[in-house]
Amino acid sequence: MTSKPRAAVIGWPVEHSRSPIIHGYWLKTLNLAGSYEGRAVAADEAEAFFRSFAETGLIGGNVTIPHKETAFACCDEVDKTARALGAVNTLVLKDGRLFGSNTDGLGFLNSLDHSAPGWDRKGGSAVVLGAGGAARAIIWALLSRGLTVHLFNRTRTRAEALAEHFGTGVHVHGPEEMAAVLEGASLLVNTTSAGMGGKPSLDIDLSPLPEHAVVTDIVYTPLMTPLLLRARERGLVTVDGLGMLLHQAVPGFELWFGKRPEVTDELRRLVLADMGVEDENPHETAEPSKSTGGMGQ
Repeated sequence: MTSKPRAAVIGWPVEHSRSPIIHGYWLKTLNLAGSYEGRAVAADEAEAFFRSFAETGLIGGNVTIPHKETAFACCDEVDKTARALGAVNTLVLKDGRLFGSNTDGLGFLNSLDHSAPGWDRKGGSAVVLGAGGAARAIIWALLSRGLTVHLFNRTRTRAEALAEHFGTGVHVHGPEEMAAVLEGASLLVNTTSAGMGGKPSLDIDLSPLPEHAVVTDIVYTPLMTPLLLRARERGLVTVDGLGMLLHQAVPGFELWFGKRPEVTDELRRLVLADMGVEDENPHETAEPSKSTGGMGQ
């Protein structure tokens, strides 16, 4: 008798992850055999865990903080996106070999395409706040759409290192240049933890942004961060961080369970209910979205 396929989100900690809810919903609605669980792996045990992944009983999984770089180093093979980013967030076991990919950036793009259709038609530039791992994936994604990226970070040297990694197309600025750069931006992205519950909010004047600009935040607790609330007050289109979480889950599910799921309003409401909040984003479209990439954590 063939055992049911099992996948998991792997990190430290993982209790906060909504990925089991997302994948469990798809398994149920698609009537598929299988399971998806949280697997907490401490930092000092991560390398051994990934090196012996074939012995875990899992066919694959998502990798979340702080293990993305460790998983990358332990894979037998990685795709070109993971290689460009130096990190892995999706794993699949094939014939005893561990394959890794990174779909963070594509999940970000799919969320924008779903919630703000046509956001990139005007081209132009994007302003990215922060220079951590999330910023790296998002910059890669924005460059793939042909946008110029203007990068701001509290520690300028870290931003400069990131810009050097990507080469042309990424420009680092100091805070005194923010207003001038925002004037020509079609997209503003916050990749920092500022505005997350319990953390200070971003102190940025949004008035220089053009009327067609979109403002997005990868934070999704709270769903409407202070940055998004101020953007909405200005009449700008906003995209919250939950969409990225949902869309990044799609490709992994297809790899492990054999069917491509859809991101729907029902799934969004289910995750929000688990967070104890109601949907606050009227820009979500009513139709399901068949995502072409994702992140899944």
